[in-house]
Amino acid sequence: MTRILALTNHKGGVGKSTSATNVALGLCGVLHRMGATNNRVLLIDTDSQGHATLVTTGRNDFGADDSLYAVLMADRQQAAHVMANCIVQSAWDADLHVLPASPMLEGAERELMGVAGAPYRLADPLSRIAHHYAAVVIDTRPSFSLMTEMGLIAATDALVPVEPRYLETVGLMSVINKIGEIREGWRVANLRVSGIIVTKMDTRVKGHNYLLDELKQHPSLSKLLCGVIPANEAVSYAHRNHQSIFNYDPQAPAGIAYLKLVGTLIQRLFKGGGV
Repeated sequence: MTRILALTNHKGGVGKSTSATNVALGLCGVLHRMGATNNRVLLIDTDSQGHATLVTTGRNDFGADDSLYAVLMADRQQAAHVMANCIVQSAWDADLHVLPASPMLEGAERELMGVAGAPYRLADPLSRIAHHYAAVVIDTRPSFSLMTEMGLIAATDALVPVEPRYLETVGLMSVINKIGEIREGWRVANLRVSGIIVTKMDTRVKGHNYLLDELKQHPSLSKLLCGVIPANEAVSYAHRNHQSIFNYDPQAPAGIAYLKLVGTLIQRLFKGGGV
């Protein structure tokens, strides 16, 4: 079964899109080095802001006929075919494919509200093409909206990026509980929380160190910690150049940390884990 990773948090600015894009590319690279028969990874951007789409394709002009919006609006019998036609090759790697977002996704939520089966309009077509990929990574909106529910219902694994700040850490259990509610409410048996990614970590800040230690000592959350990404200017510069951190500066602290994170995820994906 193809593992489908949804990165989610109801708070914006936590490095969700940065993590989604670099994890997706990192998986391609690691799988290639492992000699896997299938190195292809699909990145799905469900956020109408389209940050993941822009940095990986260099484009922000996808619309009604060539983006995720087209898939969600398609006749359900044709949705998988439409999805396959909307997927594009990224500018980063031939094996990294992208189902792009569109600003029209904002209106899609209103159009689909109350439509029978709407939360499954991503999961259903994706289930029919996912076998073409070694993994799928879904970037979600910074809220638990219908679009985010669609991403989580389609996923097998939820990853939660979080900043090492007090309110972020306090809210971590509420995010995990919300994922659990979606799993139980929509009876998505395969969905589980498989990792917490601490982002923008600055070891010079005492509060960051304190909260990371607190997380490591937590009886249940500590088991989910899968990566710590340092605050690093190279990430911003990479974004401006529409590059991954691996291409922009693979020796940057964030690049090294993301590569380590990908290695951890590979182990977890094959060996299991999560709650």
